[in-house]
Amino acid sequence: MTVTIVGSQLGDEGKGGVVDLWGDAVDVVARYQGGDNAGHTVVEDGTEYKLSLVPSGAVRGKVGILGNGCVVNPATLFEELDDLRERGLDPDVRVARRAHVIFPYHRVLDGIEEDVKSESDQEVGTTGRGIGPTYEDKMGRRGIRVADLLDADGLREKLEYVVPQKQRLAEDVFGVETGEEFDIASLYEEYKSYGERLADENMLVDAGNYLADRIDDGDEVMFEGAQGTIIDIDHGNYPYVTSSNPTAGGAATGTGLSPGVVGGGEIVGIVKAYLTRVGSGPLPTELGGVVGDTPGYDEQGEGENEELATYIREEGGEYGTVTGRPRRVAWLDVPMLRHSARANGFTGLAVNHIDVLAGLDEVKVGHSYDLDGEEITTIPATTERWGRCEPNFRTFEGWEDADWQAVAEEGYDAIPENAQAYLDYLSDELDADIYAVGIGPGREETVVVENPLE
Repeated sequence: MTVTIVGSQLGDEGKGGVVDLWGDAVDVVARYQGGDNAGHTVVEDGTEYKLSLVPSGAVRGKVGILGNGCVVNPATLFEELDDLRERGLDPDVRVARRAHVIFPYHRVLDGIEEDVKSESDQEVGTTGRGIGPTYEDKMGRRGIRVADLLDADGLREKLEYVVPQKQRLAEDVFGVETGEEFDIASLYEEYKSYGERLADENMLVDAGNYLADRIDDGDEVMFEGAQGTIIDIDHGNYPYVTSSNPTAGGAATGTGLSPGVVGGGEIVGIVKAYLTRVGSGPLPTELGGVVGDTPGYDEQGEGENEELATYIREEGGEYGTVTGRPRRVAWLDVPMLRHSARANGFTGLAVNHIDVLAGLDEVKVGHSYDLDGEEITTIPATTERWGRCEPNFRTFEGWEDADWQAVAEEGYDAIPENAQAYLDYLSDELDADIYAVGIGPGREETVVVENPLE
């Protein structure tokens, strides 16, 4: 049995908490894409763990895999592992030999390009962690992989090839003075030492073979995606996307297992009961109010909508796990979710944060769009057309606040009736059963309707 956890929106849906929720029944949790731009928050016994690279299953003591589809910053990896050990955990994390490595020059170039784009208001709003430039080198066949860190001669040769190119790009094209991030000798020594530590701690694996062997032995494996479907490089609102495939198909290419293995298991779409976004790009159902210096934010209203956006942001703690940036807030966008359901093939849904909306007189969802005089029910293929979409809202009666701890103990029937109507609507529109409902940040603050591992 495999279970794939996929973000159905723009990231920040609460995937880490869902991985942790069902993680006790699995043996291995494998990340299949992204890097330390992912923010997963796990709460156990009131203790909060913020992870950006280590798979969320580490909190439950499960084997974690960073698959070949990931890009790995070794400094971040070891910093997170050391922090978890200092806090009394014993994480067992393996790294795919085929995964690509983030270097300091990738981070510098990431920041430079965002700055340049900001001059013409085209910035994407990246985390600046070097993710995009690393995937760019991967696709350009000049990347350096984790296995290369163990080959001293090969590592030096690859650095001597690529670093001068990056330095010329920074200096001659962007006109930026470069520093130690482009020093071949220091990069070589630092990253050779990372390779030695990876080898000494027995962290290297051929991810596909390792996972296939575990599955053949009868172990349960969970695939953990980072970010969300609508920022998928192929299926998201390009160019305001990440540089990898958070969709379920990425679980196959990013681990070395076949599509049949992934598709033969459960694929659970994680849905936040409203919508948030960090970064630029269209957001048709967005509520009003300016959020600091968030790139690309377009004020769409004042007064009541602005107050409502602020209320939801504060109640939901809607600030980026990695960046701390305030998230843009919107009503749920169902055309977006229909697109996600088709692209991923959800077998079930986990809907988080319905407690955040408690106490509102009414709750809206964008049910469809009007685009150039036509009603459409899914997002168009281009960002430009999506930006012209006007939402058609459907309004639900709000639900009262509740003793959510008691609700979690009593089960689905204890969820307020109007909230159940909201959940039933989502289930019907996406043709997938509700597997879980998140009503708070803690592991015990989730109503489990169906366990996909049983």
